Amino acid sequence: MDRNRFADDRGLTTRMVVTMFLIGLLYVVFVGALLALLRGSWPLILVIAGILFVAQFWFSDRIAAFSMGAKEVTPEQAPELHGVVDRICALADMPKPRVAIADSDVPNAFATGRNQKNTTVCATTGLLRRLEPDELEGVIAHELSHVAHKDVAVMTIASFLGILAGVITRIGLYGGFRRVRGPGTAVIAIAIPLVSAVVYAISFLLTRMLSRYRELSADRSAALLTGRPSALASALTKVTGQLAAIPTKDLRKAEPFNAFYFAPALTSGAGSRFSRLLSTHPTLDARLEQLGRITRELDRH
Repeated sequence: MDRNRFADDRGLTTRMVVTMFLIGLLYVVFVGALLALLRGSWPLILVIAGILFVAQFWFSDRIAAFSMGAKEVTPEQAPELHGVVDRICALADMPKPRVAIADSDVPNAFATGRNQKNTTVCATTGLLRRLEPDELEGVIAHELSHVAHKDVAVMTIASFLGILAGVITRIGLYGGFRRVRGPGTAVIAIAIPLVSAVVYAISFLLTRMLSRYRELSADRSAALLTGRPSALASALTKVTGQLAAIPTKDLRKAEPFNAFYFAPALTSGAGSRFSRLLSTHPTLDARLEQLGRITRELDRH
């Protein structure tokens, strides 16, 4: 990773490498299956897959920021937020990102970017209204940790295959492959959506596993950098509690971007093992427990 003062996390690095390897292997198998089933269309498949991959990697951060309503602000427009970002960047010895605000009462924050030189960190107006300065510092440190560890870029790449497989699955379910001519047309029309669905499911679970761990890693790195895990714990508790008071229709608009957010807009159940498997974030209890351990470790030193 680029040099900075965020604590290294070998566990995160290992998980990112393993996830990328498995996703890459899955991608090769997936494209190979498509080539075998659609023999006459292989040049088109390769071109479309390549274009989508490049577009996903280079533009997904901008698309995500735009979709979540992020608007870049100057130090004059948002002096408090810029001041917090300046302090965290100085602590972390990393370049200052673009700073943005999203006009939303849903209290949350996110960061996007392929690397430290191409980054946007954004807070919602709802978050800025609710958090104290030390709590906001913890949240911003959490988001910039994602950038420093490059897990934002890894998640972007890792999610590409699932998106592609999901699109192909939907095309097949709506009869998009019935127009394919030649022998074995019926088999192709059934096999492609089936293969795509399996690939989508595996990709989905792999990215969810990485997403949950990277949130714990960002919490840990932010707490160690700022030296105030209790402030981050307070922000987590406050944001989670305030999210419960936001109208469901507003939360559903934010839900597709849960993987980017500091805290998920909606959770998938009451904490069952299955719901945790599908979640983009670890439970609040798990995050607070980790921050409590860090507090005790810092107190001993």
